[in-house]
Amino acid sequence: MKQVVITGTGLFTPPHAVGNAALVETFNAWVESENARHAEAIAAGEREPLQPSSEAFIVKASGIHSRYVLDAEGILDPERMRPRLPVRDDDALSIQGEMGVAAANEALEAAGVAAADIDLVIVACSNLERAYPAVAVELQAALGAGGHAYDMNVACSSATFAIDAATNAIRAGSASRVLVVSPEICSAHLNFRDRDSHFIFGDACTAIVLEDDAVATAESRFEVLGTRLATRFSNAIRNNAGFLNRVTDSDPQAADKLFVQEGRRVFKEVCPLVAALIDEHLASLSLRGDDLSRLWLHQANRHMNDLIARRVLGREASPEEAPIILDRYANTSSAGSIIAFHLHRADLAPGALGVVCSFGAGYSAGNVVVRRR
Repeated sequence: MKQVVITGTGLFTPPHAVGNAALVETFNAWVESENARHAEAIAAGEREPLQPSSEAFIVKASGIHSRYVLDAEGILDPERMRPRLPVRDDDALSIQGEMGVAAANEALEAAGVAAADIDLVIVACSNLERAYPAVAVELQAALGAGGHAYDMNVACSSATFAIDAATNAIRAGSASRVLVVSPEICSAHLNFRDRDSHFIFGDACTAIVLEDDAVATAESRFEVLGTRLATRFSNAIRNNAGFLNRVTDSDPQAADKLFVQEGRRVFKEVCPLVAALIDEHLASLSLRGDDLSRLWLHQANRHMNDLIARRVLGREASPEEAPIILDRYANTSSAGSIIAFHLHRADLAPGALGVVCSFGAGYSAGNVVVRRR
């Protein structure tokens, strides 16, 4: 069987950083305005007053301190509270295409691979900015990549599911080099007027080059020892935005057209699912949790990561063993675990083992076990 290696990664970080203080100030200004507007109904007991947010609440609930976004001005405007991203001409490069080019070029340079030598481009993310033509095909053209391209969406597990598809394509001989790109514009599907979730997401784009080891030239390589995927249907995380909205006459601005979740239920149901997936995958490779040097976990919630790492390792994980990037990037959906891998792998010695794991809506979970060459 062909050996598949990760030879390069790239990361696009948006220019605007928004700290918790600024986000809370905007949210609380809106809350104050809404409560004043409905003061009579609140006084009559017909309506509950909206509750303010706080920096302490956000950090305790999630571990998030800041996030990067494509547009901060629109988010921090109490009259708007959503990013302002102007429509682009059909002949102009799309927003996700632009993010993808930036991340992909860094990954290609790290791998020492020319775009023309890529056989397959997969754009994998939670939300695509249009139904068609595929953003992946647009990105393929913008880069000058060869072969073919397609989009895929498995919510927060999109990147790891795409790594599985890329690995299988290389092992089957249908591709020698695959580029996986995850342009996540999470700020566009976040309800910044929901106290329980207004702080969760940020924007980012990652890129990964996977190659047949026989054709790879990069000195730094991570061999993919195996991939494993799992799905289980759940409504606990949902977004009802779709092309049927206009024919069902539903409100395109309604809360259910944005990110909605039952946080406590997600925590209770997803953590055991993910820990079991990692344990079973390791066992199939004759490995155990204490064989791992690194866990690059999905960056959604600090408490979830701590619990999953503890169950896999059988003890508390050190900051080096389970690196956290959500404190400054927030939840970037499928890009999160890849950002952690991108930023926290250079120190590993040859032979070191690690797991890239993502999980989220679906439920879906994807696992990639790698070994440093």
